[in-house]
Amino acid sequence: MSRNRSIMPRWLEADDKEIVFPDVELALRDPAGLLAMGGKLSIDWLLHAYRRGIFPWYGPGQPILWWAPDPRLVLFPENLHISRSLAKTIRMNKFSISLDTAFADVIEACARPRPAQSGTWITPEMHAAYLDMHYEGHAHSVECWYEGKLAGGLYGIAIGNIFFGESMFTAVTDASKVAFIALVRQLAAWDYRLIDCQVYTGHLASLGARQIPRKAFTAILDSACAQPGQSSPWVFDCT
Repeated sequence: MSRNRSIMPRWLEADDKEIVFPDVELALRDPAGLLAMGGKLSIDWLLHAYRRGIFPWYGPGQPILWWAPDPRLVLFPENLHISRSLAKTIRMNKFSISLDTAFADVIEACARPRPAQSGTWITPEMHAAYLDMHYEGHAHSVECWYEGKLAGGLYGIAIGNIFFGESMFTAVTDASKVAFIALVRQLAAWDYRLIDCQVYTGHLASLGARQIPRKAFTAILDSACAQPGQSSPWVFDCT
């Protein structure tokens, strides 16, 4: 552990003509998964990173930090778990779900500080970058509506038949879970391989997500990201 702590993550120059991330196996153990710093949040940089199992996550005043944690939390659509209470909520039909109709509103809601948090990792630069990704058809949102108002939702990146989840929010109990379940069912209908959930949370584990080794995750990406993806904008075609 002490040897790893002495290693600094590689600095990436934003104006490099070629985008070259370090091998993900060089990510630090402390802080766990930190791989590189610098670079930029352009569409080509982001797509290059996600295809290799790397994502940006940093706070205000920090340089861009790139992460590739081990293990990786993922959800295979066939492993989706819906509790009895959540299934009952879904059967009540009190929520309506849509895709790609309010991306800007969803990411803005996700960027609001959570209770007991003083800030957010969705900086203005991150916000703008993912809006650009959405306008180019790479980023997608799921919206959950209650009584005509946005009650919850999530957004992420789609490459090939992989969905890389980024963030979710809820303003009404269970709204984000209902949105997530609707997304997983739709992705299953489109033959998506898995949903990347990045790092462990009890919330996602309760829905069927599980941790797999980073090597297993990147091996899946090698083939899955090369598959043809779903055309944009996304529209539900399953229930």
